[in-house]
Amino acid sequence: MKKERAELTNEQRAEIEALERLPDDRINTTDIPEMLDWSDARRGVFYRPVKRQVTLRLDADVLTWFKAHARHGRGYQTDINRALREHVQRRGSAG
Repeated sequence: MKKERAELTNEQRAEIEALERLPDDRINTTDIPEMLDWSDARRGVFYRPVKRQVTLRLDADVLTWFKAHARHGRGYQTDINRALREHVQRRGSAG
Protein backbone atom coordinates (compact mmCIF):
# COMPACT_ATOMS: atom_id res chain seq x y z
CA MET A 1 0.00 0.00 0.00
CA LYS A 2 1.45 3.35 -1.06
CA LYS A 3 1.65 6.07 1.57
CA GLU A 4 0.52 9.52 0.59
CA ARG A 5 2.97 12.27 1.37
CA ALA A 6 1.41 15.08 3.33
CA GLU A 7 2.11 18.60 2.15
CA LEU A 8 3.99 20.89 4.51
CA THR A 9 2.09 23.61 6.27
CA ASN A 10 3.15 27.24 5.87
CA GLU A 11 4.42 27.12 9.45
CA GLN A 12 6.57 24.04 8.71
CA ARG A 13 7.98 25.64 5.55
CA ALA A 14 8.85 28.81 7.50
CA GLU A 15 10.62 26.73 10.18
CA ILE A 16 12.66 24.84 7.57
CA GLU A 17 13.64 28.07 5.82
CA ALA A 18 14.73 29.57 9.16
CA LEU A 19 16.83 26.48 9.89
CA GLU A 20 18.45 26.70 6.43
CA ARG A 21 19.58 30.25 7.21
CA LEU A 22 20.94 29.31 10.66
CA PRO A 23 24.78 29.27 10.82
CA ASP A 24 26.31 25.89 11.68
CA ASP A 25 27.76 27.14 14.98
CA ARG A 26 24.25 28.09 16.18
CA ILE A 27 22.79 24.61 15.64
CA ASN A 28 22.34 22.61 18.85
CA THR A 29 23.73 19.12 18.23
CA THR A 30 24.01 17.98 21.85
CA ASP A 31 21.48 15.20 21.24
CA ILE A 32 23.56 13.91 18.30
CA PRO A 33 27.20 14.10 19.38
CA GLU A 34 29.96 14.13 16.79
CA MET A 35 30.96 10.69 15.52
CA LEU A 36 34.61 10.15 16.40
CA ASP A 37 34.94 6.41 15.86
CA TRP A 38 34.45 5.42 12.21
CA SER A 39 35.87 1.89 12.62
CA ASP A 40 32.49 0.31 11.82
CA ALA A 41 31.83 2.54 8.81
CA ARG A 42 31.20 0.85 5.47
CA ARG A 43 32.10 2.29 2.08
CA GLY A 44 29.93 2.19 -0.98
CA VAL A 45 26.68 1.43 0.81
CA PHE A 46 24.69 4.22 -0.83
CA TYR A 47 26.61 4.98 -4.01
CA ARG A 48 28.22 2.46 -6.26
CA PRO A 49 29.65 3.71 -9.55
CA VAL A 50 28.98 1.64 -12.62
CA LYS A 51 32.06 -0.38 -13.53
CA ARG A 52 32.89 -1.40 -17.05
CA GLN A 53 35.44 -4.02 -17.99
CA VAL A 54 38.00 -2.81 -20.50
CA THR A 55 41.30 -3.93 -21.94
CA LEU A 56 43.94 -1.33 -21.23
CA ARG A 57 47.60 -1.29 -22.15
CA LEU A 58 49.83 0.15 -19.44
CA ASP A 59 53.58 0.52 -19.28
CA ALA A 60 55.04 -2.47 -17.48
CA ASP A 61 56.86 -0.33 -14.90
CA VAL A 62 53.65 1.56 -14.03
CA LEU A 63 51.72 -1.69 -13.55
CA THR A 64 54.58 -3.15 -11.50
CA TRP A 65 54.58 -0.08 -9.27
CA PHE A 66 50.84 -0.28 -8.57
CA LYS A 67 51.05 -4.01 -7.84
CA ALA A 68 54.04 -3.50 -5.53
CA HIS A 69 52.26 -0.75 -3.59
CA ALA A 70 48.92 -2.53 -3.28
CA ARG A 71 47.89 -3.62 0.19
CA HIS A 72 48.69 -7.32 0.55
CA GLY A 73 49.21 -7.50 -3.20
CA ARG A 74 45.51 -6.86 -3.84
CA GLY A 75 43.52 -3.86 -4.95
CA TYR A 76 45.96 -2.49 -7.49
CA GLN A 77 43.17 -2.05 -10.05
CA THR A 78 41.19 -0.01 -7.53
CA ASP A 79 44.31 2.08 -6.88
CA ILE A 80 44.72 2.69 -10.63
CA ASN A 81 41.05 3.68 -10.90
CA ARG A 82 41.46 6.07 -7.95
CA ALA A 83 44.54 7.67 -9.54
CA LEU A 84 42.67 8.13 -12.82
CA ARG A 85 39.64 9.59 -11.02
CA GLU A 86 41.86 12.08 -9.15
CA HIS A 87 43.43 13.11 -12.47
CA VAL A 88 39.99 13.66 -14.03
CA GLN A 89 38.85 15.71 -11.03
CA ARG A 90 41.99 17.90 -11.21
CA ARG A 91 41.43 18.50 -14.92
CA GLY A 92 37.76 19.35 -14.55
CA SER A 93 34.59 17.54 -15.49
CA ALA A 94 34.85 14.58 -17.84
CA GLY A 95 33.29 14.90 -21.23
